[in-house]
Amino acid sequence: MPRIEPLFLSHGAPAMARGRSPARAFLVDLGCRLPRPEAILVASAHWESGLPAFGAAAAPATLHDLCAGAPEVCRLTYPAPGSPALAERAAGLLRAAGLPAILDPERGLDHGAWVPLHLMVPTADIPVVPLSVQPRLDPQHHLAVGRALAPLAREGVLVLGSGGVTNNVHACHGRPEDAAVPPWVERFRGWLADRLAAGDPDTLAAALGRAPAWRENHPTPEHLLPLFVALGAAGPGAVPRRLHASVTHGVLAMDAYAFAPAEEPTPARTLVETVA
Repeated sequence: MPRIEPLFLSHGAPAMARGRSPARAFLVDLGCRLPRPEAILVASAHWESGLPAFGAAAAPATLHDLCAGAPEVCRLTYPAPGSPALAERAAGLLRAAGLPAILDPERGLDHGAWVPLHLMVPTADIPVVPLSVQPRLDPQHHLAVGRALAPLAREGVLVLGSGGVTNNVHACHGRPEDAAVPPWVERFRGWLADRLAAGDPDTLAAALGRAPAWRENHPTPEHLLPLFVALGAAGPGAVPRRLHASVTHGVLAMDAYAFAPAEEPTPARTLVETVA
């Protein structure tokens, strides 16, 4: 079974499930390019908890969070099965690494999980297990969570981080979808791309709070924390590739990354080709 490269996706608003945008088109195309995983473990920016928590529902509900003003989106469901066994396995990996982990047998799929999966896997026939983020803990903690989960990628599980390269939703108000991108957004996007390319996740995690225009782009940190889970899950020396880059409303960067394991040469084992 080929190792599945962990991914980080910017999921946007729930309305992306029905709208038109370069990011939406990218996710639809990405789903056609991906090898079929055995299951998907998705760390979503929209599930916050004090300790790492895994959704262990056998049939997770579709949670219509932040759908106000989009009734057609609130009617959508994503009836993917869950996997209590995978949730138990993932929690065990964290505990073996000295990290706490809990199970939530009732947690459903928030829009950070189901919106990108609705576009990528519209058949909803791959088991999905959600994972929470801990905004009061630092990026290094989330790297450690990802590193503990790295064996799953060798078992055919797609470890997916779902958040946003930038996420200042207040700055979106009044901006059209094709609004010009301000310099403070470009500064942060460029800094992040450069730091990922440098191949030093620990330095990146430690420096995040000092990044140019950090607070302008992330008034709160939760939307970038899933990136560190995916990056950690790729293992030491992971090779990042930016699969997509676009911006909506001028301030929401929708960039997406894949992380190839260092021990497997990228040209020979790339599972996702670079997408514009």
